[in-house]
Amino acid sequence: MPSYTLKVNGRDYPVTVSSSSMPLLWVLRDVIGLTGTKYGCGIEICGACTVWVNGEPTKSCDMDVSSAAGKAITTIEGLSADRSHPAQKAWILHQVPQCGYCQSGMLMSVAGAMAKGHHGSEIANEVNNLCVCGTYQRIKTAVSGL
Repeated sequence: MPSYTLKVNGRDYPVTVSSSSMPLLWVLRDVIGLTGTKYGCGIEICGACTVWVNGEPTKSCDMDVSSAAGKAITTIEGLSADRSHPAQKAWILHQVPQCGYCQSGMLMSVAGAMAKGHHGSEIANEVNNLCVCGTYQRIKTAVSGL
């Protein structure tokens, strides 16, 4: 069985998996135990599984663990220890989530756009994650001040 060391949220995790093609999402959730990243569609459309890989928002449902080895991975748990990231503050202020399922991926995408220097409507135009509850107006309001 293949073994890798993944650097997740600044910490090294040695992992042994059944296959080198196991999706990063399953390794994060089921092997490492970081369950903030969610499974949505499994085909890179919804964005619920968004994490950062080397600082870039990446859909982890379709990225092989072998491709992630040796790269810096940040999950929602690593965005900030105390919900102090500006995107998290905006989400709380504007009460964005309804069910909340897609929100960790949404926040990682928004924070990724912010890290690229985007603001307000630029963020809203760049983030294409899906929200089944339809909280898009609250999302738009929240990112308008970022």
